[in-house]
Amino acid sequence: MDTNKMREQFESAWRARYPEHGEIALKRSGLAPEDYCNTRVKDAWWAWQASREAVVVELPSEDTCRTSTSKEEAVQEAYNHALGECRAAIEAQGLKVEP
Repeated sequence: MDTNKMREQFESAWRARYPEHGEIALKRSGLAPEDYCNTRVKDAWWAWQASREAVVVELPSEDTCRTSTSKEEAVQEAYNHALGECRAAIEAQGLKVEP
């Protein structure tokens, strides 16, 4: 996931948790636009990123055995496709996937 998408999720969660703080809490630094002015928000953003970085989901490896029947090949292809779809969905949430 790119940083902008992750930041959108973070800011949405912050607004939901602290609606009374308003948009001013999420103001960015003019000197370092990647940083927030508010130290509490800045620390929460760091923790949000670190939590996403720490999670790695391990998927089973793709099925690479060659089979002789078209039914078995179709099952293998569907399995591998499903793994790819799972990988994409997990990575879209900002998490890492292995292998």
